[in-house]
Amino acid sequence: MTRKLRSQAWFGGFGKDAFIHRSWMKNNGLPDDAFDGRPVIGICNTFSELTPCNAHFRGLVEHVKAGILEAGGLPLEFPVFSCGESNLRPTAMLFRNLASMDVEEAIRGNPMDGVVLMAGCDKTTPSLVMGAASCDVPAIVVSGGPMLNGRFRGKAIGSGTDVWKFSEDVRAGVMTEQEFAAAESAMSRSPGHCMTMGTASTMASMVESLGLALPGNAAYPAVDAHRARLARLSGRRIVDMVKEDLRLSKILTLKAFANAIRVNGAIGGSTNAVVHLLAIAGRIGAELSLDDWDRYGRDTPTILNLMPSGQFLMEEFCYAGGLPAVMKEIADLLDLDALTVTGKTVGENIAGAENFNDEVILPRDKALTAQGGIAVLRGNLAPNGAILKPSAASPELMRHRGRAVVFENIEHYKARVDDPALDIDETCVMVLKNCGPKGYPGMAEVGNMALPQKLLEKGVRDMVRISDARMSGTAFGTVVLHAAPEAAVGGPLALVQDGDMIELDVENRRLHLEVSDDELARRRQSWTPPVPDMQGGYQSLYVERVLQADRGADLDFLVGCRGHDVPRESH
Repeated sequence: MTRKLRSQAWFGGFGKDAFIHRSWMKNNGLPDDAFDGRPVIGICNTFSELTPCNAHFRGLVEHVKAGILEAGGLPLEFPVFSCGESNLRPTAMLFRNLASMDVEEAIRGNPMDGVVLMAGCDKTTPSLVMGAASCDVPAIVVSGGPMLNGRFRGKAIGSGTDVWKFSEDVRAGVMTEQEFAAAESAMSRSPGHCMTMGTASTMASMVESLGLALPGNAAYPAVDAHRARLARLSGRRIVDMVKEDLRLSKILTLKAFANAIRVNGAIGGSTNAVVHLLAIAGRIGAELSLDDWDRYGRDTPTILNLMPSGQFLMEEFCYAGGLPAVMKEIADLLDLDALTVTGKTVGENIAGAENFNDEVILPRDKALTAQGGIAVLRGNLAPNGAILKPSAASPELMRHRGRAVVFENIEHYKARVDDPALDIDETCVMVLKNCGPKGYPGMAEVGNMALPQKLLEKGVRDMVRISDARMSGTAFGTVVLHAAPEAAVGGPLALVQDGDMIELDVENRRLHLEVSDDELARRRQSWTPPVPDMQGGYQSLYVERVLQADRGADLDFLVGCRGHDVPRESH
């Protein structure tokens, strides 16, 4: 190395402090030359048996370590908070920012020159990238990979997507409880995260399209040997990135975010990518706004025929060519000069990509949705914006006017939705309040409200639904999400009442509550904010300092890049 690495502030020299740092590290069997100035690579691991998507990381990380050693680096693994989507309550999103704090402070406070980010389950990917971005060190993401396809009664079933379908089929009386129970053990049949284009697969695709991971990272199944090889190659590459001083700020530029937004449209990616990319951009200092999701993504066709927007699952996507093949198909929409962790540009990375199955990765003239992406809606019901995913919505509901049926919170919804006396039909608009960042708290994935049983029994499978909540990336339907400002802070959503007429016009990006300003002002006078369920602790900090969805739902004091200057000595 021609320059002194950051880790040498700990391990270099001959004084008392260097003695302390080296001596205690040697109790792991490290020899003297481990501290000779070679790059020290942290491996940030979100392994947890409570995060099933990441439970195979113990084995995967060994391949990362091997690659680092082969390239002449010193690998040092460390754990961080693992916010698993399937088990963590009240919602994993509540803890994304907490995990990012853990990552940031672990990187800055420890002797590492670069970091490998081991991510998989939904919020583990953005939390790791957010934390690393706030330090601006060389970093590369290794995703854990999707599960093998679910198999039930001779058919492929998708994680999450078919849960929502089966659940409504049971409530509609067309699927038995015994069949539902049997499907439970047929869905998740190998290590890995959701094999639909849920948030985990979407965020793996986002880091690859941002240039933060090696080509192929998004789609290789967790149990495919290619996943282990990619981990090993990532370990080798991060050592070279340190030598090149290829930091995150050189990769996470506005053109990289524009590329990711367009890729998200092409793959029918999760709506959750909106808040995550906004938060990541906020940490690195890129000027990305909610409106950029419409600006960059509106004319992107959805060409990946994958659940929940389409038919297939991640295995088929992988073997059709994976994300490089999708990016090659929309290359004219991308900034091909954007730099990536390979040290090469996007254009160079995808130059040799091929599409091996045009039923999975569709030609553009056969796109699922000509204008995919994320629609950003505005109006008096969501003055700061709300979003909808066109590729997962019903075309006939994209322009709709209906009578509001209001649920004040998630408990009110659960108590009321299946009441036979509920005055609702398929033309109504279901409105759910107090499920945003502050209101839930954490902005839970409850926006894709299950429909009333009496309508399901009639064969109704979609209705317009509006909330300040999020929904799972595996979900589908004409669902308006992330309404900002949220109800809990007095946003217009808080003032909606049963019987109000609401107009949705996706083409014109309009979401309008047909109530006069005078009437809304009168209602506001009698509105009182909800009282948080928990006082004190992290939840109180979160509720006090969280930003709204249109700004990424980060904590206000975490926005920005604080760098990786070496802190003062500890002794």
